[in-house]
Amino acid sequence: MKLMWFHLMPYTELPDDFREQHPSVWVDIHSSLFDPLRAHHMYNDFMDELEFAAECGFDAVCVNEHHSNGYGLMPSPNLIASSLARRTTDTALCVLGNSLALYNPPTRVAEEFAMIDVISGGRLIAGFPVGSPMDTCYAYGQNPSMLRERYLEAHDLVVRAWTEPDTFAFNGRFNQQRYVNIWPRPIQKPRPPIWIPGGGSVETWRWCAQMDHVYCYLSYYGYKAGQATMDGFWEEMDRLGKDRNPYHAGFLQFVGVAETREKAFELYREPAEYFYGRCLHVDPRFAGPPGYTTEETQRRGIQSQVAQAAAASRYESKFQTLAREMDAIVDKGYVIIGSPDEVAAQLKEVAHNLNVGHLMLLLQFGNMNKDLAKYNTKLFAEQVMPQLGDVFSEWEDRWWPKPMDRADRAALPSFQPAAQPGTMAAE
Repeated sequence: MKLMWFHLMPYTELPDDFREQHPSVWVDIHSSLFDPLRAHHMYNDFMDELEFAAECGFDAVCVNEHHSNGYGLMPSPNLIASSLARRTTDTALCVLGNSLALYNPPTRVAEEFAMIDVISGGRLIAGFPVGSPMDTCYAYGQNPSMLRERYLEAHDLVVRAWTEPDTFAFNGRFNQQRYVNIWPRPIQKPRPPIWIPGGGSVETWRWCAQMDHVYCYLSYYGYKAGQATMDGFWEEMDRLGKDRNPYHAGFLQFVGVAETREKAFELYREPAEYFYGRCLHVDPRFAGPPGYTTEETQRRGIQSQVAQAAAASRYESKFQTLAREMDAIVDKGYVIIGSPDEVAAQLKEVAHNLNVGHLMLLLQFGNMNKDLAKYNTKLFAEQVMPQLGDVFSEWEDRWWPKPMDRADRAALPSFQPAAQPGTMAAE
């Protein structure tokens, strides 16, 4: 099983009364809440944490794209990934991803992802989300009824730009380019592996199965709530006559590990309650624009995680639909906590029940500070990771990057302090 360290980069200083004073963490969150001087330290802490995870031996570090919100401060994950490409060695770089329908033209994605693949020596995992309604339809003004068509066309253009050796013209409904000829080209041939983040849409998992892309369920609500979605994906795989290779899927799980379960409960209570109480405070106006959810998904009664979060915000005075306090957060499986042995046992169960070979771990969440994030990361790497190494070892992971040989890659940069004026080095 591949163990991957995921970062949302949440804004860590939303006020205590955020839910009462502000209608949404997304789209129209007030600019006065953002302090760029404090965010300077947040970004640098976040990047330290990602680099530390790579040093600790995680198979990949993961970043993603969101806009106009305090839930995740990465409008451009490519900026972060390009830095990581220079500061890490063997760790895969999973960008989950670039919301294809937002790029005009989408060849921008093909070019930037190719740059990251080349800088890193072929370590890119290319993620292509359809995108949340808040990001795509409200923050970026896309028509929800055309979003999926625009996305699918952009996907085809990017894949062709990576794999077509000759300059070609592209004449689509949304994109017309007389000359498509990207430079640079990715190292990985025929292209980097493609992973598709999903939130439960029937069409997304069906398309992943048909296209042989990895389906990644980025769950807010943990393995218990994620079971039905992953069952739906594997039922579709069975219907198409495909094997149940667990590496065809990925799943995101919040985790907090400590020496004892009691200690874990104490350490991770505040960041967990911050995340579920403030980072998921979404105004229902932004959760389900007409045309965003397809007819079949509606017929099956599948509700997106965003819609669930928004419903909780709307009806919280009447009843509690989602957990926001630590006892319920843990009980419902949103966050797995415990000693290293307890966490390892639970994650083995999650992997086998969901049949997921790519386990993405949120070991920093909410307002967790850098010291606690590093503690969580290090303890997981040293005492949980070794217990999971043989899970799914009988399967081949056909969706993992194929980098250059280590001996052929550029060395990591050595960052020396700048010479002071008047010294011999400066002269």
